[in-house]
This record gives sequence, structure tokens and C-alpha cells, in this order.
Amino acid sequence: MIRPTSLLRFAAVAAAAVSLSACISLFPKTEPATMYRFGSEAPAPPAGEPKGPMFGVLRAPTGFPRAAASDQIMTTNNGEVAYIADARWVSPAIVLFDEAVTRAFDADPGPARLVSRGEGSRGDYSLKLDVRSFEAQYTRGAESAPEVLVSVRAVMVRNSDHTLVGDHIFEARSQASDNRVGAIVTAYDAAVSQTMKDLLLWVNAGGAGPARQG
Repeated sequence: MIRPTSLLRFAAVAAAAVSLSACISLFPKTEPATMYRFGSEAPAPPAGEPKGPMFGVLRAPTGFPRAAASDQIMTTNNGEVAYIADARWVSPAIVLFDEAVTRAFDADPGPARLVSRGEGSRGDYSLKLDVRSFEAQYTRGAESAPEVLVSVRAVMVRNSDHTLVGDHIFEARSQASDNRVGAIVTAYDAAVSQTMKDLLLWVNAGGAGPARQG
């Protein structure tokens, strides 16, 4: 069973002055936190040939909830926010999410391709992603297995005339099989993978179709 730590908990270390001839450590030895990641594998691409000519997508910086953006694994329970004790993401969640987006575009056979500002191209389209929710929700009590929620708003604009191509909120939920860190991380991975799959389908269709919302 996991042990959450309070969002407002502050660690304070008091060092007393000592006079010893040998070098000593003023900090107690602690067990290192176990490191986890999500989005390490891109979702399976759809079968069939790419539809339509290739087009470039310039991605704006990702928006992310401040409470979930760090390397701590965030949970919620009746409005209370906490982090899983002794467990961390290998990088801040916002970094892992951006890497998952890049990996998904690179692996997808569709016509959409990410371009960077350093490539000398502004891209045919701009894509802005704002992560609204990225958390494990204890909706059935603190002892139950939580459900991971990933909610992302995506806005796609055609750069040539600044036309709105689409504005859509993607939401993926994944139920953890157990109230243990490994199972919760697996649920995060599944929710992110579903989000990436839905996002790629939407972007590929948007680049080939008329302006739309939803």
C-alpha cells in the first residue's frame, strides 16, 4: 500500500554546531526514492497507409498544472492533493509528457510531422497543448485502487491565415489494478498512451480537413 505525503509538508533540517576532528555528515542516511516513468513507448500506429500529403506541425510550449508538473506523483482524494511517498518520476512530469508527444509523432505513419523552430520552418500548423488534469484520483476511498485521469486541451491553427482548425479536449481514464505504486504507474502509462493515440488521429485529420471545433 502506498503512503502519500501532504502537499503542504515542508522538510526542515536543523544542524547543531559540533566540534569534531573527523569529517561527519550532518544529514541522516535515507533510502532513495524509487524512480518511475510513463510514455516510454509510443502507442501502436493505426493500420493502413498515411492519408494525405505530409504537413509540418509546430508545437507551442505545453501548459501543465503546477501541482503535477514536478517529479512527484500526484494523487487527489476528495479535493485533497498529496504525493506518493518514496516514489518519483525519473524527470518532471511535464518533461516526460513532452517526450511522449514527440515519440508518438515520430512513430506515427500519418501525414503530421513535428517541426522545431531550429529547422528553419514555422510549420504548416501550430499546436498548443494544455494539460488540465494529470493525477491519480481516489474516488472510492484512500485504501482503494485509484483511477488515473489525463485531460488535455489541444488547439490547432493553420499558420498561413491563422484559421482555427480545431479546439478539442481529450480525456483518458485508466483504473489501477491495485493501490500500489507499480499499478498506479501502469495506469498513468495507459492513460497517456490513449491520449497520444487520440491526439494523433485528431491532428492528422485536422491537417487534411476543413476548420472545425470539437
